[in-house]
Amino acid sequence: MAFKSARFIGIAFLLLFLTGCSFPISRGQNKTGESFPENSYFYFTESQILKNRGNINKAVEYMESAVALDPESVFLKGELVNLYLQKKENDKALAVVEEVLRKDPENIGALILFGRIKHSLRKVDDAKNAYEKIIAESPKQQNIYLLLGSLYVEEGEFEKAVTVFEKLVKNFPDYYLGYYYLGKINAQKGNPSDAEKNFRKAIELKPNLDESMYELINLYTVSGEKDKIILILNEMLKKNPENIRAALELGYFYNKNNMPWEGEKILRNLGAKSLSNFDVVVNLIQFYLDTRRYNDTILILEDMLKGAPESSDLHHIAGLSFFALKNEDKALPHFLKVQSDSRFYSDAAVHVSLIYQNKGKLKEAIVFIKEVIEREPDNPEFLFYLGLFHEELEEYDNAEKALLKAVEIDPNDSRLYFRLGVVYDKWGKKEKTLAQMKTVIRIDPKNANALNYLGYTYAEMGEKLEEAEKLITEALKYKPDDGYITDSLGWVYFKMGRYDMAVEVLKKAVRLVPDDPVILEHLGDAYMKMKDGKNALEAYSRSLRYKKEDQDAIKTKMREITGEGR
Repeated sequence: MAFKSARFIGIAFLLLFLTGCSFPISRGQNKTGESFPENSYFYFTESQILKNRGNINKAVEYMESAVALDPESVFLKGELVNLYLQKKENDKALAVVEEVLRKDPENIGALILFGRIKHSLRKVDDAKNAYEKIIAESPKQQNIYLLLGSLYVEEGEFEKAVTVFEKLVKNFPDYYLGYYYLGKINAQKGNPSDAEKNFRKAIELKPNLDESMYELINLYTVSGEKDKIILILNEMLKKNPENIRAALELGYFYNKNNMPWEGEKILRNLGAKSLSNFDVVVNLIQFYLDTRRYNDTILILEDMLKGAPESSDLHHIAGLSFFALKNEDKALPHFLKVQSDSRFYSDAAVHVSLIYQNKGKLKEAIVFIKEVIEREPDNPEFLFYLGLFHEELEEYDNAEKALLKAVEIDPNDSRLYFRLGVVYDKWGKKEKTLAQMKTVIRIDPKNANALNYLGYTYAEMGEKLEEAEKLITEALKYKPDDGYITDSLGWVYFKMGRYDMAVEVLKKAVRLVPDDPVILEHLGDAYMKMKDGKNALEAYSRSLRYKKEDQDAIKTKMREITGEGR
């Protein structure tokens, strides 16, 4: 089994990037010990000011000038490297570091940066060699052990990783992360006693940090030692009665292990706390919803709601959990219990509307959303959905009114103009559709859907086909694998009379979306123009397989090919 090391590596790798590194001026000398020529000092100072203001591009220019004026300054080169790294110009940073190392191969600061850059470029062997050399030359570089150990773990070289972390705890016996990672590796290797010993040592060194506690819980979960799990969680709560995560875990553990009366006491109390302490809700979301443990969340919420049956926050989370499990019948009553003064009211109201829509109850959705709008008349989100529901009912005048009102409230929301353009299109008002899509593109020039919609509308109208081609080609820059946009481009070529190109592009569209009847019909039309009746018939037949209504036009085209009915 592969070692689950993503978080492990992330923590270790982040340490060096956060702490940063500059080259030492020379051994035994600090930064203030170097004197600069007057001009280089000016550029260095200006670069620092620009960096602090967030203008990294200009800061780099000034630092490059400082280095040019004082090319022997290792310190200035180190500062330049850090700026290059901020700009993600790793190749430039590496070139400067390698130049320093050619002159001073033992420069620890340069070696650290060399390893750091190689690590980020995934040049693993180079990074490992650099880190090994640093540890040999300067064994007190604490973070380098973490980086080197994480690389060995990533490569599956667990024995080497253990050796590195053992060196770390030998040189830094009070550094809890060394023991923590030794515990994780031993747990992965199936050495539970060694893992437990290392986690216990990490806990001894950092008793207020919970991560080692949870690793022990994972260890005992595998070995089925339930009593030890309960003991640890109770220890955590005794140490900190407000440890919400530990309380959630303990309540859940009791419920899952046939001790629901114990779990209910803890979770009911947490539910009551949630009325005044939002951290309860945050922890619940973080540890359960964020990990998609929706069934677990529901199990916990059943008891928490006994302690706070009117809690809008808890009802909202319950609604989200059932909604995620596609159980809208159970989600709906929870969303409806979210009060208008709740921080989650808007989201709950949208979910209620969507559930009505999914059930085909558009009239009920409209009645509900209108009641919501009476409470929050200046919220464009609700007006957006009101317009959407009217659109589905083909009540285009009402849809227009709702969306225009939303635009008045938020004139910079491109989504509103896009929806309005769709309404006008369905309403048969093509010129207004074009105007709305142009507005979307003005607000959001990279909106692929609007670029495509405008281009396809031109194609359907048989107008401005060259502009349509440009618009759709631009859309494909942002969504290169979108079958519907690809179809639009093929249809433009069809309208241009470039049937060979239309066939090739439409074949690609069908590969991307193999079950869309319109795309298949377009492909059939293009084959027809190429006088390829066999492939046209195949495309039309596939289109009929997916097209449930209005099949007569396709059947007529097929009869033209076969000669039937003449």
